[in-house]
Amino acid sequence: MIKAVLFDLDGTLADTARDLGAALNRLLAEEGLPPQPYAAVRPIASHGARGLVSLGFGIDKSHPRFEEYRLRFLDLYEHSFADETVLFDDINALLREIDARGLKWGIVTNKPMRFTDRLVPALPFAVPPAVVVSGDTVGVAKPNPAPMLHAAQQIDIAPEHCLYVGDAERDIQAGRAVGMKTVLVNWGYIADSDDTDSWQADITIDQPLALLSHLP
Repeated sequence: MIKAVLFDLDGTLADTARDLGAALNRLLAEEGLPPQPYAAVRPIASHGARGLVSLGFGIDKSHPRFEEYRLRFLDLYEHSFADETVLFDDINALLREIDARGLKWGIVTNKPMRFTDRLVPALPFAVPPAVVVSGDTVGVAKPNPAPMLHAAQQIDIAPEHCLYVGDAERDIQAGRAVGMKTVLVNWGYIADSDDTDSWQADITIDQPLALLSHLP
């Protein structure tokens, strides 16, 4: 039986793409390059700094300046990580009902603690999360299963009694690796080129309240 629901953050609970895109475009402006439109940023937003640097500069991590750009991006994002970030519609209605059913909820994100430690408290969650695990909480990030196990341990609920909800392949991989039932959200940061069927999520939903039919 499901006793807890764990969520990814970016693209699942919160729409962070505009703030991420703004930081990228400030970096591109510093380098004399044209900005990236929101439509290009949104599908990449769940891939974090590395994905956005690759998008903006057309390079991969083998490029000699890639790490420099990634660190500068994070410094720029530091100053605007909550300017335009909002919860997706009906997230709070979902969290209230999860709480009303006596279930715990929490966050397992690849976002670094330097952001989640301030962003999560700043977001207007109707019910506070029972646990927040960031991308560097345990030294590794999803798809490594360690953050998932750590979250389950922190709330004292076995992984097989947890549902994990996310919008990226690594979310599904990490959840499946520890025996959690996995849910893919179609409102998330999913690119047209993503073959989501191959990710093998247990459940796919189009809007937050659709999750309720899969909960006790």
